[in-house]
Amino acid sequence: MDKIDMDNTQNVELVNKFVDSYKIFKKEISKVIVGQNEVVDQVLMSLFCDGHSLLVGVPGLAKTLLIQTISKCLGLTFNRIQFTPDLMPSDIVGSEILDNERQFKFIKGPIFSNIILADEINRTPPKTQAALLEAMQEKSITNSGNKYDLDRPFFVLATQNPIEQEGTYPLPEAQLDRFMFNIVLNYPNYEEELDIVKRTTTDQSITLNKIMSVDEILLFQKLIRSIPINNNVLEYAVSLVIKTRPNSKTSDNIINEYIEWGAGPRASQYMILAAKCHSVLNGKFTPDIEDVKAIATPILRHRIVKNYKAESKGMSVDDIIEAIL
Repeated sequence: MDKIDMDNTQNVELVNKFVDSYKIFKKEISKVIVGQNEVVDQVLMSLFCDGHSLLVGVPGLAKTLLIQTISKCLGLTFNRIQFTPDLMPSDIVGSEILDNERQFKFIKGPIFSNIILADEINRTPPKTQAALLEAMQEKSITNSGNKYDLDRPFFVLATQNPIEQEGTYPLPEAQLDRFMFNIVLNYPNYEEELDIVKRTTTDQSITLNKIMSVDEILLFQKLIRSIPINNNVLEYAVSLVIKTRPNSKTSDNIINEYIEWGAGPRASQYMILAAKCHSVLNGKFTPDIEDVKAIATPILRHRIVKNYKAESKGMSVDDIIEAIL
């Protein structure tokens, strides 16, 4: 990948184009989605950082609607996979069948799309959840020894019900780590819910416009990776991730006492990419420590595991992250 020189006037214009497109993108999404600004920002940042997002919230908070709206505004191919207890891995990646000439032929599954909505991903057993692992990490799948590349860009946007609900299976840690962001959706406030009800109880139709092309998305992903970063910010992000690991040289007492294990190196990588994207969207050409702090919680919250002491005291992972920040 060629490095983008931020001193070049043409590339400064590219940054400005990205910011302008992003603002139009958000405005288009607001035609359908009421409020949830921080949630929308985090989902879109993960897209432009070439990452995946996990949206967690009770049913009815427009998780599925948000992802469908984003796919329409981007004009990308989109498939929705409804995860159920009887879903099999072949229902996701595809399977081989015998054709009329008695030759094996691979039939592609719904994973072969630009945007995958993995709806209620934790309602299916771990065996089927794991079918997404290779696709999320390698952007390809393997079937019967043959490798099949997925279309680019490729995003998995998964929705998850709170694990306390009946009929849910906790996601394996290895798969959780593949998600860049763990985004928590909360209930709308009174004014937002009033607006939601007004919009959705009439026969008014909403037309969404395509905002970006595939080439523009890939160009903006390349742009984000090429944003320069100072060593002090890089060191702060890595130190913050290491601090989440119990009994490390820099871990706080709260980590040693309440955390079973902390975040791995992938958290550091995602933190830098997200900080770069966050800085550009806020009018800066290089991230600072405040950008790292702004995106730390959704990156760390699914990579830190509490121990029984934290559970017994009712401490949340978000509380612990806030303490070390």
